Amino acid sequence: TPRATPPAAMPPATPLPALSLLLPLSLSLLSPGGSAGAPCPPGCICASNLLSCSRANLSTVPVLPRFASVLDLSHNNVSRLRGDWAPARLPHLHTLLLSHNALAFVSTEAFGHVPHLRHLDLSSNRLRALDENLFSALGELEVLLLYNNEIAAVDRTAFEDLARLRKLYLGRNRIARFPLELLREGSRLPQLALLDLSANRLRSVPAGELQALPAWLRDRLYLHGNPLTCDCQLFQLLARGRHRHLSAVVDFQEELRCFPEGGGAAVAILGLAGRQPLNCSEAREAVLEAHLGDSVTLACDSRWQGVRGRHWVTPAGDRVAGDGGGNGSVALLANGSLEVRALRAEDAGTYSCWVAGPSGNETLYVELLVHNFTAHGPHDTLNTAYTTLVGCILSVVLVLIYLYLTPCRCCCCRGAEKAPAPRDDSINSSVLSTTPNHNGGDGERGGGPGEGSGGGPGQNGRFKGAGTPQLPPRQGLKAQRKVSDPDSVSSVFSDTPIVV
Repeated sequence: TPRATPPAAMPPATPLPALSLLLPLSLSLLSPGGSAGAPCPPGCICASNLLSCSRANLSTVPVLPRFASVLDLSHNNVSRLRGDWAPARLPHLHTLLLSHNALAFVSTEAFGHVPHLRHLDLSSNRLRALDENLFSALGELEVLLLYNNEIAAVDRTAFEDLARLRKLYLGRNRIARFPLELLREGSRLPQLALLDLSANRLRSVPAGELQALPAWLRDRLYLHGNPLTCDCQLFQLLARGRHRHLSAVVDFQEELRCFPEGGGAAVAILGLAGRQPLNCSEAREAVLEAHLGDSVTLACDSRWQGVRGRHWVTPAGDRVAGDGGGNGSVALLANGSLEVRALRAEDAGTYSCWVAGPSGNETLYVELLVHNFTAHGPHDTLNTAYTTLVGCILSVVLVLIYLYLTPCRCCCCRGAEKAPAPRDDSINSSVLSTTPNHNGGDGERGGGPGEGSGGGPGQNGRFKGAGTPQLPPRQGLKAQRKVSDPDSVSSVFSDTPIVV
């Protein structure tokens, strides 16, 4: 008969209390809220690394596991977000949702534990101001939702160091002034592609600066629902946007309204064309002026950001792409612009840029005007036609001066003339004078034969002999002065004697 195995040879049985301790430990290692951090918070739903604590009636943020990558705390009662709301660093968290919490305070140190956050939703709360460097710790943030708050003040450094921010929603707040200088190319928000400022309290915007922004940013620059003041520059900004089919203009035409400066009901901004008292006119979209010999760069201002499938067509019909083309004086640059070197008169005309976008194609037109003189030539200030006109006017003025402003020889200005030096010959004697001849000196009459005081035969009652009259001897320099002969040659056009 077989013998039974002795009890000492069998493995020892595990006590029941030890099994009850090992089972929860093994399960905790398999659960997402185990040794990697705190377990799933009460009232939350945890699915892998996603935590949904929405509508859990929370007044503070619970202790969170370190592996959390998405955290939804919306529709709770978290009114203050302090710097210690997350006592441990959350290196994997990239999405934080805090909307509908009556949140009125956010510490400037609140985001120090979540440096890799890419999506932050603070919408539908009670925030009143965006303080200095509020979001500076979020260098990887891409989307920031702040709409439907009570924000009235925005510090220009609130978005400092947000080099990757692409979308910023600030609609439905109380903003009366937003630092739009943040939108300039190369500014602190270099990748911003959407800015929602709708339904705020903006009364004016720098239309000229906004027009200089690239089209891909103006395509998502929302300004509708603001009490803007009617202005022709604002009209031209939006009219150009409508011509380019920009979404921010085309999708909200009815809500783009303004108020007249003198008061009155709101009117449609795009309806200001030809309307009194502004009588605005649409400006041309893209016109560039240059001179012969210059080099210019034509920008392809597309609505699509970062596209590479594009080419240009010159007025002569030449196609210019990245693989060459054209006549050798044009070149396609890396940013899609077209460079035209050493301009000629035949380079003037309309250039077209064809762009293949992600959701459709787009064709842009740029008109180039080439003036037929150099920028540094003599025609900088006066062109040929203007110079000819000025020359004609000057000629007419000189002729009029010559005809009417020459010195007169009338009796009124005779006394101011300087008497000529006395002469002894009879060359100055008048042959047409109608006045009698007088001799000066000591009062005695004198003269040669044939000269008398009146009544003798001859012209004008006088007779003039053929010989030269004898002159009386001089009695010194001023002893005797000869009065000019009434028939002197120098007085041919005068009816008064000239005393010499």
